[in-house]
Amino acid sequence: MRLVNQIFQGFWVFFLFMGCTIVFYYGILWVSDVYEQYDRYEEPQGKALKVFQISSFDEKKDVTFTDRLRIFLTEGE
Repeated sequence: MRLVNQIFQGFWVFFLFMGCTIVFYYGILWVSDVYEQYDRYEEPQGKALKVFQISSFDEKKDVTFTDRLRIFLTEGE
C-alpha cells in the first residue's frame, strides 16, 4: 500500500508541475501577443529627445563609420 501511495503522490506532483508549466507557457504567449499589438514606432510625447542625432557633426555631412565608432567609444553615446 505504501508503494501505491508513493506512486500516486509522484503522479500528483508530475501533473501539478505540468499544469503550472502549461499555464505559465500560455500566459507568456498571451503577454507576447498583447505587446505585439503596441505601436513601437509612434511619435514620443512630452520632452523626448531625438536619439539618432550627432551634434558635433551637424555641419559635416560625410560622417564615416570610424568617426561614429570613435564618438561611441569616447562618449558612450
